[in-house]
Amino acid sequence: MKKTGIISTLIVAALIIGSIVWYFNTASGQRTLKNMKSNNSGGMERIVKVYSGDGELIEQYEGKIDIQDTEYGNKVLFDINGKRVVIYNATVVTEEK
Repeated sequence: MKKTGIISTLIVAALIIGSIVWYFNTASGQRTLKNMKSNNSGGMERIVKVYSGDGELIEQYEGKIDIQDTEYGNKVLFDINGKRVVIYNATVVTEEK
């Protein structure tokens, strides 16, 4: 009886570990890992470009940037060089270096 319980526990553990390994090898899992890395290290090396409504470049930022957008999409905020930048109602394009 004990041997069956141990085998069942090992099978469940192998399935859980296999599912975790599988998930982090998917595109969604890779994005999750990148987000966790960015959150834990204060951002990633990025270029952020801010455009006006008519498509003209207003500002460009480069450096280690941690970006947080809002659920409504009208505000983007990020930290760069220890300073907080908040952008309202503009088109913001971010590129990873």
